[in-house]
Amino acid sequence: MTIKNETPSVTSTVTPAMKPSLSFWQIWNMCFGFIGIQFGFALQNANVSRIFQTLGADYSNMAILWVAAPITGLVVQPIIGYLGDNTWNKLGRRRPYFLYGAIAASLSLFIMPNSPTLWVAAGMLWIMDASINISMEPFRAFVGDMLPRKQRPLGYALQSFFIAVASVVASSLPWMMTNWFDVSNTAAAGEVPESVKIAFYAGGVVFLIAVLWTVVSTREYSPEQLEAFEKAETQLDDQDSELAGTRSSEAYIRGGLIWLVIGVVASLLIHFNIERLDNSLFILSGGFIAFGVCQLIAGGLSAKNHLENGFSQVMNDLFHMPETMKKLAFVQFFSWFPFFGMWTYTTSAITSYHYQTDDTTSALYNQGADWVGVLFSTYNLASVVAAIIIPLVVRWFNLRIAHMINLTLGGLGFIAFLLIKQPSMLIYPMIAIGFAWASILSVPYALLSNAVPIKKMGLFMGIFNFFIVLPQILAASILGFLITKVFDNQPIYALVIGGFSMLLAGILTLRVKEPVIE
Repeated sequence: MTIKNETPSVTSTVTPAMKPSLSFWQIWNMCFGFIGIQFGFALQNANVSRIFQTLGADYSNMAILWVAAPITGLVVQPIIGYLGDNTWNKLGRRRPYFLYGAIAASLSLFIMPNSPTLWVAAGMLWIMDASINISMEPFRAFVGDMLPRKQRPLGYALQSFFIAVASVVASSLPWMMTNWFDVSNTAAAGEVPESVKIAFYAGGVVFLIAVLWTVVSTREYSPEQLEAFEKAETQLDDQDSELAGTRSSEAYIRGGLIWLVIGVVASLLIHFNIERLDNSLFILSGGFIAFGVCQLIAGGLSAKNHLENGFSQVMNDLFHMPETMKKLAFVQFFSWFPFFGMWTYTTSAITSYHYQTDDTTSALYNQGADWVGVLFSTYNLASVVAAIIIPLVVRWFNLRIAHMINLTLGGLGFIAFLLIKQPSMLIYPMIAIGFAWASILSVPYALLSNAVPIKKMGLFMGIFNFFIVLPQILAASILGFLITKVFDNQPIYALVIGGFSMLLAGILTLRVKEPVIE
């Protein structure tokens, strides 16, 4: 098969200042790399807790080990977004980051299941997640760069489709290896089963090939073309998309000192009450300190009028988000909190609550762990169906109501894990969670797209990721404490807490303003 290197261009029939529509297959090619990216994330989400437990982790430190993933996303995504906005070379604007991230992520997928110790596996999670984020962040901005407004929903829908398809396959890979190819799903104590290793190797290959497809088959607009398109689209932006101004150095320093004091006091309280509290709470207090320090640094740079660097721009834009983005931030926060709990605790929750075992070397435990992979495939398969149904619901109601309905389904699905005792019946709440997942991956971006200034598409997409990452850091901080100190070491309650969080997110959706598309 020959890959057609289709270059988007401005033809004589299109006004030069207007961004032309792309064909379906051009959009398909530019989004295809998401198959590889989601292969990496799905294997990580479904199997890393299993690897950690195999290497000796327990409930009390699982969240701390997993915090690597959201922290790397918090740091990497705005950096890559800013760099992408200001990059132009032979590969283009976003494609260099697609490619470099894919190479690093593929190597990480080969190394991760061969980690000899728990600390090596934890370190590999940092590296692997950072690499995947380097590839993923530019894909969100890529839709805004390449497509006119009327085609952006299709671009995000195709990304969601590829995410769902890849997740269905990748999450079930260890189960497939065991049941279809008779590969062993058990191993000696401290060793990762062969079925998991082979799944990760396959994921590394798929990741690289899928991203290469997008890199080779897609060309990007030059900075000059994007500047012309920006002038045409600026007049269509909502008024709240304009930045409100520059945050003063005094405001930065005042806010920084407040957050720094809160963080230090909280850390001291945790330290002197560690027997009643939990080490994971230091993640939360450390986050307060880090946010305070970042504001103090930004204040110092602002006082010296050093505002053109990437750090200052990220901090300033964080405090001057468009109004629509601010309201969506709360929805995203409470929507993503449940998924960190699901990815971190589903294996231990189901094996302990539904299969009644914590012995990682037992066949029953590994049967339950494999079933978790099937359940993860189920919610991703349901999201494929949901991606078809959601536009119909939007047509009957609107984007906000459709999102609220799907988040409500997901919240009830999470809570149902406590009420359903038969493992096979867990398929049904996972279907409900799949509808919420499909909505989270597409509807917020449709609501946001008109509120984001075109010239900072990558940076604002990176900042928007804060409100995906921050709830995961919060979950990493408090879920371990709640499970061990409040819920008597029963990880099933991590899913229940997530369910109530998602119900709240559904209610908050009603505050968000609908986008205007012309």
